[in-house]
Amino acid sequence: MGGHVDRNLVVEFGRRLRRLDLQVEFALGSETFALVGPSGSGKTSVLRAIAGLDRPASGRIAFDSTTWFDASRAIDLAPEARSVGLVFQEYALFPHLTAAENVAYGLRRHGIGRREARTRVYAMLERFAIRDVAGVRPGSLSGGERQRVALARAVAADPRVLLLDEPLSALDAETKGRISAELAGHLAGLRLPTILVSHDFEDVIGLGDRIAVMEGGRIVQEGGWRELLEAPASSYVAALTGVNYFRGTATARGELTEIRSSEGEAVFVSTEPASGPVGVVVYPWDVALSTQDPSGSARNRLAGPVRRVAGVGNRIRVTVDSRPSIVAEVTEQSRRTLSLGPGVRVIASWKATGTRLVPRVT
Repeated sequence: MGGHVDRNLVVEFGRRLRRLDLQVEFALGSETFALVGPSGSGKTSVLRAIAGLDRPASGRIAFDSTTWFDASRAIDLAPEARSVGLVFQEYALFPHLTAAENVAYGLRRHGIGRREARTRVYAMLERFAIRDVAGVRPGSLSGGERQRVALARAVAADPRVLLLDEPLSALDAETKGRISAELAGHLAGLRLPTILVSHDFEDVIGLGDRIAVMEGGRIVQEGGWRELLEAPASSYVAALTGVNYFRGTATARGELTEIRSSEGEAVFVSTEPASGPVGVVVYPWDVALSTQDPSGSARNRLAGPVRRVAGVGNRIRVTVDSRPSIVAEVTEQSRRTLSLGPGVRVIASWKATGTRLVPRVT
């Protein structure tokens, strides 16, 4: 994220879960910080600890000059004293309450009087463009409307920090893009320190100013989405971000660099200079597939049977069971022309300019 950011929220804590040793440390200002990782990596536990719903075993959580939690000083503020707005997974709206009543619920918990609460509720309904459904219950609302009600409820009491747990997971693929764009606009307008968790990297592109990838209770890489896409620190991060990542050892060969793969006997060629242990990044959309030996200038080739064919938006992602395995992105027309399906033997090829070299993190 460009420019200077005042670090308002500081999170440093550890907690032993049943099968996970959770250790996290980060700070953020008026920005959206996304935590991405698979189920069980500790993302939701981080949100619950910040909100005061779970107690860490050690460390501290502070906002500006106020300490919310400090194990060494026996400080542990109650959830209502932390000024946190929390949007739960699938929104957790009360089905028997109308949209307006759901928004008002959070205000009543903070002891706000009926008259002021009513004023705030309708201000929130206007802000999130849901005043026309004020008297409608969640079961009759669309996915986007439910999300806006949940956001309105979370920010009605003027929280200092906003936490969102899988805010897009309840949406179908058809509406996810539109609602994601709406959410990005709301977050930009709120300018609150916001933490958003998701298991899907694609869901947080365009939402997170910074993205941190979690694995096994720890943050293994942090940066902007392009940084993670272009320079994953490990095969785990590469798999999460949808980028091919190989490990190898680089050696200069004239004007090119030759990289011997750490898996199998494959040798890659790159135009980027490097020497010693490196990570090799290849974008799926730079990889061409053919069923015959390809002609042309592509210097890199991996062969093997197709293991999987899956749709990704308007493209087809094909996993080739080569060594190492590689993922290519092709059009539906290419899939039909090549009759691509599990077991079909193909050759994946790409140019030397498409072989990106990054430092290998151990």
